[in-house]
Amino acid sequence: MSFRTRADFEAALASFTLPNSAAIAAAEARQAQLTKPPGSLGRLERLAVFFAGWQGRERPALESVRALVFAGNHGVAARGVSAFPASVTAQMVANFAAGGAAINALCGAAGIGLKVVPIELERPTDDFTKGAAMSEADCLAALAAGADAVEPGTDLLVLGEMGIGNSTAAAALCALSFGGRARDWVGAGTGMHGAALEHKARVVDAAIALHRDGATSPFEILRRVGGREIAAIAGAVLMARRMRIPVMLDGFICCSALAPLAATAPDVTAHCLAGHCSAEAGHRRLLDRLGLDPLLHLEMRLGEGSGAAIAVQIVRSAIAAHAGMATFAEAGVASE
Repeated sequence: MSFRTRADFEAALASFTLPNSAAIAAAEARQAQLTKPPGSLGRLERLAVFFAGWQGRERPALESVRALVFAGNHGVAARGVSAFPASVTAQMVANFAAGGAAINALCGAAGIGLKVVPIELERPTDDFTKGAAMSEADCLAALAAGADAVEPGTDLLVLGEMGIGNSTAAAALCALSFGGRARDWVGAGTGMHGAALEHKARVVDAAIALHRDGATSPFEILRRVGGREIAAIAGAVLMARRMRIPVMLDGFICCSALAPLAATAPDVTAHCLAGHCSAEAGHRRLLDRLGLDPLLHLEMRLGEGSGAAIAVQIVRSAIAAHAGMATFAEAGVASE
């Protein structure tokens, strides 16, 4: 998949690959034969069937789980919308490389290969309260960076992000995609409360007012108030869909990458799972609009792909039960 032009992006949104219906039927038939009452493993059963459909096999596997964490800097951070300076983005990328961040530990625990993709950290996006965050070329380049990072043969793709100021961009993306005021979408982010949170909401309201008339398409919304790492997540999701790779989404910022896409193409999330519902104020509302039911509620708001990485453990359990349990016939247990 290439994103050389805006038309390439629009074409990717207009034609989605579908799961394998025969594999779904076979997985459902297997579930009916396993030594348990029907439905007794609840959502674990549905997860196994979900993966069977996208992987195209009755017994799906998680032999290759890869996490991509995209990093980008935001010009709007200069407006004082974060508790941390923009320099922290690059410092955290260095921490990822050294293996010292939460996502490193969580990926290690869940058997996930981690790749961090910094995107032009030395060149922040423009302040979107004064104009568009990205040019058309910059947005296309970020989409392509995300798509190019997806590796064939991945059984499950875990997505995350790092970027000081990106919860402000996420709130603006949601408001322009689904409507509402800043207060409906803005949350604490890195720790903004009281007057600081009110200031953050005013910044988002200013962006909404400036871009409302021009935000006429998913691409325009993404380039006007998004960020490079957020656009990269959108590109990765679209590439994963083409490759029929299931995706585990992280928190509010990660999911906000899909808001402009889902506003006009709701089926864009059909191959996606929400790892968790974060403590960020707008995430529950966003998940509802995306049609995603989160696997976990752990009051997390770190980002980095951390909640998604933890949720992989649940998927491993679902697939292990689906593949490893005996059928009634194999176990010599009466099924009725």
